[in-house]
Amino acid sequence: MASQGTQLSQALPWRSLIFARQKLVLLAELREMDPRDRVTPILAALAGCDGYGTLLVEHPDSDAGKPLAGLARSFGNALRPALRKAGILSLREDDRRTRLHVCLLAGNHALIAQSEPRDSAPWPLGIPRLRVHADAPSRSALKLDEALLVLLDADERARLLRADMRAADLGAAPGGWTWVLARHGLRVTAIDNGPLRPHVLDSGRVEHLRADGFAWQPPQALDWMVCDMVEQPRRVAERMATWMREGWCRQTIFNLKLPMKKRWQETRLCLDLFCEQADKAVVVRARQLFHDREEITVFAGRS
Repeated sequence: MASQGTQLSQALPWRSLIFARQKLVLLAELREMDPRDRVTPILAALAGCDGYGTLLVEHPDSDAGKPLAGLARSFGNALRPALRKAGILSLREDDRRTRLHVCLLAGNHALIAQSEPRDSAPWPLGIPRLRVHADAPSRSALKLDEALLVLLDADERARLLRADMRAADLGAAPGGWTWVLARHGLRVTAIDNGPLRPHVLDSGRVEHLRADGFAWQPPQALDWMVCDMVEQPRRVAERMATWMREGWCRQTIFNLKLPMKKRWQETRLCLDLFCEQADKAVVVRARQLFHDREEITVFAGRS
C-alpha cells in the first residue's frame, strides 16, 4: 500500500492539488483497537520504520470528528515517548524530516500515514490556524492571509512581499485585502466605488480610487494585483489574464466564485482560459482554502 501511495504521491505534487488541504501517504489502517492499549498496535504497524521527525495525531475536520480532538491531544502525549523509545521518532522535534501522522477516525479506528515537509501542508489537518485581527476591516482578510501562507513558500514571501512594492486591490471595499497588503508594507491603490473602512487609510500607504475594478488599469506596471470581486468566474479569469498579458502586474492573487454544481469542470475551464489568455509563461497555483467558501483562490506569477 505504501509503495503504491508513494508512486501516486510523486505523480500528484501537493502544489498541484486544488481541493485537498493535505497530502499523506497511507501506511496502515488499524481497526478494532483496544481503547486500553492503542500504542501497541501502532508500534507493531511501524516495526522497521524510523527517521520520523514529528508526530501529528489528528482527527477528521468534521462535526463527527471534532469530539475526537481531546483524545487526539492526550493520545499524542502518550504515543510520542513510546515512539521515541522504539527509535521510530527522533528524540527532538525535527520539522525537516518525514512527518508521522496518526488520524483517529474513532476511539478504536486509526489511519497511520506519513508526509514529506516539502510536499505537504505543515499545519495539523492541513489548516493554518488564523484569527481575525481586531483592526481587520472584514473577515475576508483571513482569505488573503491564508493564501499568502499556502500558495507561497517562505522564500517567495520574503522576495515578493517587500516594503514599498506597489499593488492594486480590485473591488477593495471595505478594505480587507488592502489592509493585509498594507500591513506587509506595500503601497496599495484600492479600486472600488464603495467606501473603505476609514482606518484602512491611516497608514498612509493606501490610495482609494472610486472606479470600476473591471475597467480600471494602472498607469504603470505594478508588483501585485489582488481581486476578490463577486462576479462570474470566467469573467474574472479573463480580466485577470488581461492584467498578466498586458504586463500591468507581475503577480496576482484572485478568487473565482464557483457555481453550486460542476465545480471541478468550472475550475478547469477557468484556469485553462486564464493560462491561454495570459499569453505569457506564468506559474499558476490554485487552492480551495479553509477560509474560502464556494470559491477557489489562485496565485499567478511570472515563471
